[in-house]
Amino acid sequence: MKRDVSAHLDVDIRAATTLEFQIAVAKLPGIEVTESLSFTHDGNPVEAAEIIGLHGTRIHKFEVGEGNLVASYHASVTGRAEPDEATDYDLSVYLRPSRYAEADKFFGFAAKEFGQYRDSETLLAQISGWVRSRMFYVPGSSDPIDGAADTLLSGAGVCRDYAHLVVAFLRAMNVPARVVAVYAPGCVPMDFHAVAEAYVDGVWRVVDATGLAPRSTLVRIATGRDSADTAFLDNHSGDIWLNHVWVTAVVEGMLPIDDITELVSLG
Repeated sequence: MKRDVSAHLDVDIRAATTLEFQIAVAKLPGIEVTESLSFTHDGNPVEAAEIIGLHGTRIHKFEVGEGNLVASYHASVTGRAEPDEATDYDLSVYLRPSRYAEADKFFGFAAKEFGQYRDSETLLAQISGWVRSRMFYVPGSSDPIDGAADTLLSGAGVCRDYAHLVVAFLRAMNVPARVVAVYAPGCVPMDFHAVAEAYVDGVWRVVDATGLAPRSTLVRIATGRDSADTAFLDNHSGDIWLNHVWVTAVVEGMLPIDDITELVSLG
């Protein structure tokens, strides 16, 4: 499988700051990545330090003064990543409530809705289908600080909101779960995409309740407890304005059909 992805961000810096970008494909065994990444400030190149995080996450960090910043990334990804191994730490931390996936608020609710599903394959399909059938995908309907409880009450959101709700339900059912930022061929509207991953029967499996893109084509960018760990841009101490974000993701050949009842791993 060959996938081509890109991201272009235009940002006005209104006060000097430190920026962190997570837009580069996670480099993992099994895939070959040919890429280019550049940052320019008022037309001048900016050198970024690369920080390697968990599960291949790559953070590009630098200080920048007032002016206009452009980030540009292009990558061709060939092959499929090998299954991501889970450490004992992973299986502990991804069971805990987190900032946007407050699993401790859902113990009773999740037990009532999903407690009868004992096998993992059925549980994942039921949670994904439940969230999809009760949520409306409405851009602009949620705030960046909304968590899973807010999402459940509002009944609307975008991909990050769907992912947080799925992760909260899974953790409440004692299934380790996390959020992954991905490039998503076939996604409409095209943008950075967020999905959930659940650890079942010794393997991480993708859960995407939005159904916006085939799970088998997704390309991992960043992995964490929730979107606090996977945001494509973090601003520390300064003042910025995000003018535009352009994202593309295509797969060679036809998009595959995605059956929600099948177990799929991110590769």
